Amino acid sequence: MLKQSLNFKLSQKLSPQQIQLMKLIQLPTQAFEQRVKAELEENPALDSGKEKSEDDFDEFSNENDYEDGNESIETEINVDDYLSDDDVPDYRTRANNYSADDDEKSIPYASGKSFTQTLRDQLRTLRLDDEEFEIAEYLVGSIDNSGYIRRSLEDIADDLAFTQNIYTDVEKVEKVLKVVHSLDPAGVGARSLQECLTIQLSRKRETPSTELALKLIRDSFNAFSKKHYSKLIAKYNITEDELRDAIDEIEHLNPKPGSSYAGGSTRMVEQVVPDFVIRIKDGELELTLNGRNAPELHVSRDYSNMLKGYKEAKEKTKSQKDAVMFIKQKLDGAKWFIEAIKQRQQTLFMTMSTIMEYQKEYFMTGDERNLRPMILKDIADKIQMDVSTVSRVANSKYVDTPYGTKLIKEFFSESMTNSDGEEVSTREIKKILETVIQEEDKRKPLTDQKLVGILKEKGYLIARRTIAKYREQLDIPVARLRKEI
Repeated sequence: MLKQSLNFKLSQKLSPQQIQLMKLIQLPTQAFEQRVKAELEENPALDSGKEKSEDDFDEFSNENDYEDGNESIETEINVDDYLSDDDVPDYRTRANNYSADDDEKSIPYASGKSFTQTLRDQLRTLRLDDEEFEIAEYLVGSIDNSGYIRRSLEDIADDLAFTQNIYTDVEKVEKVLKVVHSLDPAGVGARSLQECLTIQLSRKRETPSTELALKLIRDSFNAFSKKHYSKLIAKYNITEDELRDAIDEIEHLNPKPGSSYAGGSTRMVEQVVPDFVIRIKDGELELTLNGRNAPELHVSRDYSNMLKGYKEAKEKTKSQKDAVMFIKQKLDGAKWFIEAIKQRQQTLFMTMSTIMEYQKEYFMTGDERNLRPMILKDIADKIQMDVSTVSRVANSKYVDTPYGTKLIKEFFSESMTNSDGEEVSTREIKKILETVIQEEDKRKPLTDQKLVGILKEKGYLIARRTIAKYREQLDIPVARLRKEI
């Protein structure tokens, strides 16, 4: 049986304006510029550049002024005549409105032949029959950006049969692969690191050190990679100096021959544009927001006048009322967008200013050991905003400091308590750990357990598994792999 009932429910919903603001806040500078440009193209009621007079469309914002009635008018007005005059000219969106002191907005591109095309050009200089050339060309096309062939020769032979209509066996493919190994850079086309290093060593001038290095890689790669130097010295009956010379030869090889190719494929060069700039002036910190985050936008005066003209008309047709609603929507959209940008600027500056004051000691010295423990909630409580808002600012924004350009989220870290009961940043502990490892005796590197004792002497009570976790985060190998002779 159907039954009607009345329920009361409290709920919170984000308005379209709030959603728009959150999306703008999380954009870094370059993406924000593209968003502003897109909005200028989509909304003809939005203009860029300095405004000569104040906007006056607020008084026409009441939708009730345009309710349907019995009004009629004999003369039709072509709205297109009005709208065509308000399109944003191309030069307005293409012009560089920044001063000569500002960074150039254009993004540089690398150009030249691709890595694969360069290898194919080398193939054409070799004496190969038609089938061998096609196999070699397919092998070259299977080489990844690091210079390796990751697939088995059996799979490649099958693919040649199915896709290229070339019926061959693994022996023939392997024979052609040796031809590919003769291409430059040395080591290209290898199927493993061991094969890559072997190819490079075999092409070097023969000396006692290169011969020993070749033996180590070809016959004792596992022991060498694990740095079992004492076993290698006993096996090959060599001295430490001879082993050191061989290791030096190996260390000068390129484990990723493809990445060393300067021409590369045409790709966009990554360019970081800082959103904030911090400078030390007269012993005080000075924060500025990148000027690109503060574009000069205003509502089109022509659209405001157009709306005013439609409102003052004594009689209105259906098409005129539709035009009024269209214009009003565009004007409201322009007003909301401008307001969202202003709020974005305020939020960014307020958040970064609070972070700068919180980490003042670090910004004055540049010493990471002076970083205070700081989590998102610490900043959110100070600026009285939600943690998610601070997260949007921190995760995608960069700040230009006297010590380099830093990602803002790098200033956040958890806290630990030292032996004196003081809270210290985990970043500080990692920095001390990194320094201790850099200063260790590489002939007898410190184990994680020994590192626990050293940090304990410095007042940091940390478990061995925590040391291992920090070491991995710093991309530092275990003691055995840090050993040198």
